[in-house]
Amino acid sequence: MLSINDKDLGTPTRDSAKLITLEVDGRAVTVPEGTSVIRAAALADVAIPKLCATDSLEPFGSCRLCLVEIEGRKGFPASCTTPVEAGMKIRTQSEPLSKLRRGVMELYMSDHPIDPFECKAGGKCELHEMANAVGLVHVRYGDDGRNHRHVPIDDSNPYFTFDPSRCIVCSRCVRACDETQGTFALTIEGRGFNSQMVAGQHEHYIDSECVSCGACVQACPTDALMEKSLLEKGRADRAIVTTCGYCGVGCSFKAEVKAGTRGDEVVRMVPNKDGLPNHGHSCVKGRFAWGYATHPDRVKRPLIRKRISDPWQEVSWDEALGYAAAEFNRVQQKYGRGSVGGITSSRCTNEEAYLVQKLVRAAFGNNNVDTCARVCHSPTGYGLKTAFGTPAGTQDFDSVAAADVILVIGANPTEGHPVFASIMKRRLRSGARLIVADPREIDLVRMPHVEADYFLQLTPGTNVALFNAMAHVVVTEGLVNEQFVADRCDAGEFKQWREFSAGEHNSPEAAAKVTGVPAEKIRGAARLFARGPNSAIYYGLGVTEHSQGSTAVLAMANLAMATGMLGRPGVGVNPLRGQNNVQGSNDVGSFPHELTGYRHVSDPQLRADFEKVWHVAIDPEPGLRIPNMFDAALDGSFLGLYIEGEDIAQSDPNSQHVAAALSAMEIVVVHDIFMNETAKYAHVFLPGSSFLEKNGTFTNAERRISRVRKVLPALAGKEDWEVTCALSNALGYPMNYNHPSEIMDEIARLTPTFAGVSYEKLDRLGSIQWPCNDAAPAGTAVMHVGGFVRGKGRFLITEYVATDERTTSRFPLILTTGRILTQYNVGTQTRRTLNVTWHPEDVLEIHPHDAEQRGICEGDWVEVTSRAGAIALRAEITERVAAGVVYTTFHHPETGANVVTTENSDWATNCPEYKVTAVQVMPTARRPERLPADRIIAAASPSAR
Repeated sequence: MLSINDKDLGTPTRDSAKLITLEVDGRAVTVPEGTSVIRAAALADVAIPKLCATDSLEPFGSCRLCLVEIEGRKGFPASCTTPVEAGMKIRTQSEPLSKLRRGVMELYMSDHPIDPFECKAGGKCELHEMANAVGLVHVRYGDDGRNHRHVPIDDSNPYFTFDPSRCIVCSRCVRACDETQGTFALTIEGRGFNSQMVAGQHEHYIDSECVSCGACVQACPTDALMEKSLLEKGRADRAIVTTCGYCGVGCSFKAEVKAGTRGDEVVRMVPNKDGLPNHGHSCVKGRFAWGYATHPDRVKRPLIRKRISDPWQEVSWDEALGYAAAEFNRVQQKYGRGSVGGITSSRCTNEEAYLVQKLVRAAFGNNNVDTCARVCHSPTGYGLKTAFGTPAGTQDFDSVAAADVILVIGANPTEGHPVFASIMKRRLRSGARLIVADPREIDLVRMPHVEADYFLQLTPGTNVALFNAMAHVVVTEGLVNEQFVADRCDAGEFKQWREFSAGEHNSPEAAAKVTGVPAEKIRGAARLFARGPNSAIYYGLGVTEHSQGSTAVLAMANLAMATGMLGRPGVGVNPLRGQNNVQGSNDVGSFPHELTGYRHVSDPQLRADFEKVWHVAIDPEPGLRIPNMFDAALDGSFLGLYIEGEDIAQSDPNSQHVAAALSAMEIVVVHDIFMNETAKYAHVFLPGSSFLEKNGTFTNAERRISRVRKVLPALAGKEDWEVTCALSNALGYPMNYNHPSEIMDEIARLTPTFAGVSYEKLDRLGSIQWPCNDAAPAGTAVMHVGGFVRGKGRFLITEYVATDERTTSRFPLILTTGRILTQYNVGTQTRRTLNVTWHPEDVLEIHPHDAEQRGICEGDWVEVTSRAGAIALRAEITERVAAGVVYTTFHHPETGANVVTTENSDWATNCPEYKVTAVQVMPTARRPERLPADRIIAAASPSAR
């Protein structure tokens, strides 16, 4: 079911420079060539009845309700499958058409309740609307014949139900699963009266391949597929456009809200059909997993305690903020100005992250501020800024539709970035070639209608060796784009890089010994990528979270420049960022060495510009990174920390080291929506607000700035930006803003890449990709068109250096980590939703050979031991991982995945090497405490609130 205020134009838009003019019921309308008659009519404000047609899917022509008359043609063609022609004269209403439509509708309604009050959508489904539109009042056919009204309902999915008795077999759900999502989980089984929509192999939804994206629910024109929240709460009365608070895709949503006796409540989240980048699609998290916002675990009152062993005490906002400020001031007076700092959140808005770093620099008087990008994509910022001049992805997501070859490395888009993956899969189904490089066989390697041309299953930690070998093929086989390099890159550096790449130590044969990937596969993949003609790289944390993360990003930049794969649609080097605002938090100055726009704090003119606005002196020396903060805490020189929206005790490596550092601090302030692992070490807890309770902006992985709009009142009484302002005021540095739009105005005044950004423009355009300034007033979709931001592109030598984290006889396996579709990051949000139905606990994937050697069976408890520590979890035996490699996720705190990860990190940025940990895995009699799956699900259920 569409959102309450959406208009459906019948068929998708067509892009064509040629325009066609025709008449619909006497009204002239001009549309692009290829447009359907039904869409042209809708654009002329003429509504043609329809059931199988919708503007999110290609025309199907099965319902026979959208028939029209065309002057000069015989018969009654379907308007959804008939393209416009110049001079066409269309008639949508006549007695013959009315008779045909009523007859068709009568057949549909003969197996469906005609009374709109029997409709579970309250008569607001398209079926009853169309019955009313064609004037069908009653059905001549009785109830004595065969019907489907007693077919049982499938309510196995936690978020929606399927009532086959209400299905009209229009195939919209099947087509949505195929065309929009690309999972092919649904089909029409049987013929004639026995036709029925089924999931999987005639299974319940929960047991099928369905990924619960909800595309089928949105496409359904009846009440056959409906959200349970809509059935429980009833239809909403208004919709508010906002932005998803999960991954870095940054989907646009309409939050449908209903006024109730206890205030406003969200009825459902509907993907914004006009929003970018998702074009009306979503995943199970964004569409359904928003219930955490009102979960009873939410902390709604500030809490304080003098020691972390003391019980928490509820206090007023003024008392909590005053206590926190007094303690920070005390620590600074005793230990020095640099003894405190802050961590910004990649889950909060741009405006909120900006205020936290401003508080650190202006109120604390130092640059000890960092963000979660330190432990994920900091190598992206370093590498891309060094090579191209801008520390961000080069393309918009839609650019993938122009790619001929797609290289995915160290990323799992169908699990971590599923909406972008659906766009990518659409291009792959239409003919693009695919290269996947990953230690684990991700779904993209082989799935319905998609199969990788090359799957490079490399050993964890050898990305740089693989890229150097691909570069060797490009250089030695004459595949360099000489004109591109000559025009746009530094000639001297390219010459050195070419000589380096041509070296025998970088040959595919040499790389095969390191990576485990056969030389012929490396050569084939390199040739395919270089010949394109449009080849794009998409990568994730499997590239950056390594000791050579920055080197790998530079190596990808080298490969893209050498082959000319930059500066136009269909190419580029594109990081798939993990959190909703990890790009934005970086943009607005969350690193200890940079102010907004990635400009170094040592620049005196830059500091002068900020000092003029902030009215305070800014320290010219870079501050501490997160790992440095921990070390300094244990040294006794860093003893106060303000943490907004990050659970560093669970997410950062070597959990024991983090816990020891936090325990050594004298004032830790946690600002979050739930009590998390880090809060165990806090002295002050400031309750935060979810994305539904605030105004602001997020910036996604394609540099797209989108509005976040307040849907519900803040449960704790304050939005996060208000909390930070209040803390700063308590510290003695005044921050007074009336609305986040004023904060964005300040960011725009101080940041050249944001100079043209304002809430007014965002409301008008929907979203903006930076840079947005006088040169690009509407933003920039594709970077580096015609030249690089820094001038000449830089080729840097990327020598492969093996990680210090080596396997030994004591630790013979390599542990690597990743994410799963239904959970998000450390699970703080998704574990408090019914997404736990699919993933109630983390498991360890282990190859059959390694399992057999150790006597491990499916589901056995095993102990994973590293140099840093040991954890226990259940084993899942699979050939997705190669022998010698094990894999787990990190969504549940009980697992403690980061207990075993070590402090090895990237040489340039200190990004932890999460993806390579030498371990041993053995069966264990230890049984960690775990709630049974049914109790986990019950605790997450809305009925438990």
